[in-house]
This record gives sequence, structure tokens and C-alpha cells, in this order.
Amino acid sequence: MPSEKTLLAKQEKVNELTELIKNSAAGVLVSYEGITVEEDTKLRKEMREAGVKYFVEKNTMLRFAFKNAGLDDITNVLEGTTAIAISNDDQTAPARILGKFVEDTKNEKFKLKAGYIGTEVYDEAGVTALSKIPSRDTLLAMLVGSLQGPMQKLAATLQALADKEGGDAA
Repeated sequence: MPSEKTLLAKQEKVNELTELIKNSAAGVLVSYEGITVEEDTKLRKEMREAGVKYFVEKNTMLRFAFKNAGLDDITNVLEGTTAIAISNDDQTAPARILGKFVEDTKNEKFKLKAGYIGTEVYDEAGVTALSKIPSRDTLLAMLVGSLQGPMQKLAATLQALADKEGGDAA
């Protein structure tokens, strides 16, 4: 039987994880089995650069934290090795980075398990689909580009009309 001190430490850890999950925009669970230290270091660096927290945690602790956060549906994948990637800002960053990592390494043991955005839980297929969505900055750049084209055409047409009218008057 664990001591009271150990139980309090575990409860505190679960409370920290619960708050981390509740305050996050999105998260993804993976089975990290079979990756090399070099691959793990590269993945962690990419996660840090994107502002994503990535860490390994015991399934039991995650199970309690997800239940406390109201994400009970995700607890069914908490078996085997589990790492979690959590983003507070970008809803697709964890899925995008981990999905790309799965594609690039082609490691059959490293697998996406499940994920969430807000209170919506996604299975492996859903997380894979999320991983294909471009980043927010990329989407905004695409939007600006699509709006910029028609404006440039309008400006060129108006300039042509102005030049034509200016040329007739001379």
C-alpha cells in the first residue's frame, strides 16, 4: 500500500496534468515505441520550436487527468507506451508535427493513438486527417494570396482605363 505522501504526490501530479489539458487548445497521444534517441531528440526540438509540450507520462495518471478534464472518450487508447503532445495556441500543431514524423520515419511501432481539440476527441484516423491541415499562418497566407490576385487585376484594369482615357485626350 502506497504511503500517504506518495498518494498526495500522485494526486498533485494528476491535478497538474488536468489543468494542463483543460488549458490546452489541442493534444495528441502517441505510442513512441521503437524510435531512436536521435529521432526523439529531433522530434522534441521540432515540438519546442512550435511551442508544443511533449512528454511521456504514465497511462494511469493520464487516465485520471483526462477523466477530470471531461475527455473520458480518449482513455480507451491508454495502453502500452504513451507520450502526449499539448499545444496551448495552435490547434493543429501537435497532429501536424507528429503526423509528419510518422510519415517521414515510416516506423510501424511509432503510432498516433488519439487526440483532442477542445472537448472534441479524435481517433487515429481523425488525428491523421488533422495532421494534413496546414498551419494557421499558412492558411492566412493562402487567404491573403487569394484575395490579392483579384485586387491586382482590378488595379491593372483601372490603370489601363486611366491610360486609355488619358491617351485619347492628348
